[in-house]
Amino acid sequence: MSVVTYVFVTTDGSAAWDLLGDASRRSIVERLAAGESTVGELAAAMPITRPAVSQHLRVLKDAGIVRDRQVGRTNVYSLDAHRLAAYRRQLDDFWTTALGRLATTEVATDEEERGR
Repeated sequence: MSVVTYVFVTTDGSAAWDLLGDASRRSIVERLAAGESTVGELAAAMPITRPAVSQHLRVLKDAGIVRDRQVGRTNVYSLDAHRLAAYRRQLDDFWTTALGRLATTEVATDEEERGR
């Protein structure tokens, strides 16, 4: 049986799943899914400091998940729907393969148990 390993690489070379493995980054992505936001707005709704939010946004931006635009002196952040769609396809492919393998393993196990 061959083993397929999925490594989802972002634009900066880090593993995409590692990016969202952090609860603060997941929270930022969830909040940005509801609409654009500034660092201050994000920080006000989270239990971490504004500089910490900025650092997480930088990681997400470097990965291509988040983008920003300047409005006056303020940066407004939003999700990059195209990049997230690519991650979604990778995740869907991973689970389709993993669940397919699980189903195959269950059938083989059931057959072995009936043969005993």
